Amino acid sequence: MATKSPKVPAPLKAPISTPSKTEEGHGGGSVVLERRTQKVTPPQMYQVVLLNDDYTPMEFVVVVIQEFFNKDREAATQIMLKIHLDGKGVCGVFSKDVAASKVDQVTEAARRNGHPLQCVSEPVEL
Repeated sequence: MATKSPKVPAPLKAPISTPSKTEEGHGGGSVVLERRTQKVTPPQMYQVVLLNDDYTPMEFVVVVIQEFFNKDREAATQIMLKIHLDGKGVCGVFSKDVAASKVDQVTEAARRNGHPLQCVSEPVEL
């Protein structure tokens, strides 16, 4: 007795196109297809921002920026000074999920060390 192999659908060979016009009366009603390109937009990006407060030590902020945003000491110090002088500073730009994770990690580290450091994410304006 022979076994039948299951039928597997063939993969699509070309993008699906929609008929744009029909040539009637010219060769028996053939259909002309046009390829339409799809526009893909990149995902919305979010910036992770640290907010200034009067209680969190500057050195702790530098360490947090180094640890969670992979900045060298000089870059982390510059960001910390911007936070101190301007009230807030951008530490990095990420996808929505990664930004939310960074906010959670920084907030957890600050609370664990007894600091009120605030970290938020906000959409990047284009």
